[in-house]
Amino acid sequence: MGKKYVVKYDREGCIGAAACVAADSEDWTLSTEDAKADLKDSAKDASSGEFVREIDESELARNKLAAEGCPVKVIKIFDKASGRQIA
Repeated sequence: MGKKYVVKYDREGCIGAAACVAADSEDWTLSTEDAKADLKDSAKDASSGEFVREIDESELARNKLAAEGCPVKVIKIFDKASGRQIA
């Protein structure tokens, strides 16, 4: 069983630069409604308002690229076991 990670995305802060989509079109898409990014297969956390999705090691590298490319840094990735932010 591989390590698990949690992607947290603050959609409110998204400016629609689409850097995440360019880096990782498998997990990110641009909304045709408001031109903001959407994290595929994510769920909105009612308490934080962030969109959250659990990923595994096979998805980590491309999601890190998406997070690192975001000009407003609204994508964060955490190690699920430790809670430590890694991107």
